[in-house]
Amino acid sequence: MEIIKTVKQMQQAAHAIRTGGESIALVPTMGFLHEGHLTLMRVGKEHCDRLIVSIFVNPTQFGPNEDLEAYPRDTEGDLRKAENVGVDLVFMPSAREMYPQGAQTSVVVKDLPRHLCGLSRPGHFDGVTTVVAKLFHMVNPHVAVFGQKDYQQLAVISRMVMDLDMDIQIIGVPTVRERDGLAMSSRNSYLSAEERQSALSLKKSLNLAERLFNEGERRAQAVKDFVQSYILEHPHTEIDYIALCDPVTLEDVNTLTEGTLVALAVRVGKTRLIDNARLRKQKKSKKQ
Repeated sequence: MEIIKTVKQMQQAAHAIRTGGESIALVPTMGFLHEGHLTLMRVGKEHCDRLIVSIFVNPTQFGPNEDLEAYPRDTEGDLRKAENVGVDLVFMPSAREMYPQGAQTSVVVKDLPRHLCGLSRPGHFDGVTTVVAKLFHMVNPHVAVFGQKDYQQLAVISRMVMDLDMDIQIIGVPTVRERDGLAMSSRNSYLSAEERQSALSLKKSLNLAERLFNEGERRAQAVKDFVQSYILEHPHTEIDYIALCDPVTLEDVNTLTEGTLVALAVRVGKTRLIDNARLRKQKKSKKQ
């Protein structure tokens, strides 16, 4: 497994791979890899000849009061896990390498960031789209793989790729969960044992929303109220948002239909967690 730390070397390596007739899949990460990241890598390997993983904690997507300095890091462990999965190349640039002094260009998607996490994290998605666009130019992948746990991020990046005519296939991979149902996240490591139990309320509340939908409830506000009450029954929880929205535009809906996105952001203690699900009608089992 090759490790590259400069933009020039990354571009040269990507050019050599493409010139050799091989395809590239990219999995962008901020490191502290867990099984969710490794699942994305396995999917990437299925769609390419050479798999490249970027590890870069991107400062431009953190707000002034967010956890940039405290964000968990484990470079040695990350490299070991990536190699075990079969990653061909890891791109590990520094912040100065990614953002040279005097840099003043950003990539902005206008409407999608005005919903969900974008409301409480102004500027976050400008940082995401800018760094991902830069990575796409550096790595020049045929395919890029992202997790559906970060649903809004996936939607924003897909829109950017479409709008800027980037010749890249974006693949979204279903959320990978712990055995207890908690969506895998690098920030789960912040949770105390008691807080982790409360964090399970996110997935359980998504199940509650789907159950209400399958029982015939179509009023978005009614479902939202049930979900809110359920989460707040658990200690250490503070709701950032509960949204029932169109899965394409991310605009709130009043009436639920199959495919409506239920998205949550909840602080459990000091840790901000997100989760989501699309409402599905459960098939009725045939009577024997």
